[in-house]
Amino acid sequence: MREPNFLQTLWFGLIGVLWIGYFVLEGFDFGVGMLLRALSRDETDKRMIIHTIGPVWDGNEVWLLTAGGATFAAFPGWYASLFSGFYIALFLILAALIIRGVSFEFWGKEDSPLWRACWEWAAVIGSFLAALLWGVGWADIVHGVPMNAAHNVTASLWDLLHPYALLGGLVTLSLFLTHGAIFLALRTSGELVERARAVAQRASIVTVVLMGGFVLWTALDQDSGGGKLSAQAIAVLAVALAAAVPAMLSRKREGWAFALSAGAIALLFTSLFVWLYPLALPSTSSHAFDLSLVAASSTHYTQTVMTVVAIIFVPIVLAYQAWTYWVFRHRLGRDDFEGTPTPLAVIEQMGSKGHDGKDGEQPPLSRPAGSSP
Repeated sequence: MREPNFLQTLWFGLIGVLWIGYFVLEGFDFGVGMLLRALSRDETDKRMIIHTIGPVWDGNEVWLLTAGGATFAAFPGWYASLFSGFYIALFLILAALIIRGVSFEFWGKEDSPLWRACWEWAAVIGSFLAALLWGVGWADIVHGVPMNAAHNVTASLWDLLHPYALLGGLVTLSLFLTHGAIFLALRTSGELVERARAVAQRASIVTVVLMGGFVLWTALDQDSGGGKLSAQAIAVLAVALAAAVPAMLSRKREGWAFALSAGAIALLFTSLFVWLYPLALPSTSSHAFDLSLVAASSTHYTQTVMTVVAIIFVPIVLAYQAWTYWVFRHRLGRDDFEGTPTPLAVIEQMGSKGHDGKDGEQPPLSRPAGSSP
């Protein structure tokens, strides 16, 4: 098997960074969506929860679009093979993402309890399915799938739902649930913080157990040609970071807990990419049918142009997204939403006083997710 050249290795790494960025940022969005009904006690709580991710959730989706576009341009053979066998699974993920996105926008369009309950469940179910299926999909990619000599995946949807893949789905589900609960503890105030911290505490313990089992199974699953000590070390470090989260939560150090949770997600997926390299997609039918990065790659010229474009525009996008998170960094409380008639009034109210109610301080802006509170 030919070794990938510099640009092929670079773009495999950059695609990995895009996926990691997506899961770290969209991961807490999924967690918040799953906890919408579980943590809320009334309409004000629900407004607070939705508004924590209202300004950023759609921006986080850009990482997914960019990762998919980069894969299509840099490794069209990889993109084609994935869609040949993962089409139904990817369609289900897309449907889940659409449902949850629409739910945030439509939730406040009517005051009817039935209307709002339907969209709340849409957010919960959409977030749950996406969080679960992304883990199933990436576990399948690392484990390998039935594939023929033309690199067409011959697996059905049910073939992708084997025990190892389902464990991968449970890992991402618990990881994102924990990540989202910690995010809510960081971005809200009052009793909601305590409820979010309690959920994060319990979910983080389950996450450590599931991650440990998944990492061990992954190490045993790799044959002599795919197992890497570096990937195992990174995966163990990911579990170690996840194991430190409950301790930080018990000390009410949500900032550190969130950083550790984000690091655990990042290192877990880093280990999967290291385990995968230099393949794009292993074949369980025969190693002769493995799809390598070299075979899946586009031309050298295409990857050169992509590199130049990325050098120019990626820093701009990162700076803009960092600025967005800085602007919407403040905690949200019940006082920001109780008795407020319109979304615009939320911003005006917060502009007239600081976060702790003192005039003249920087207002904690928060854009509603396309709905009236």
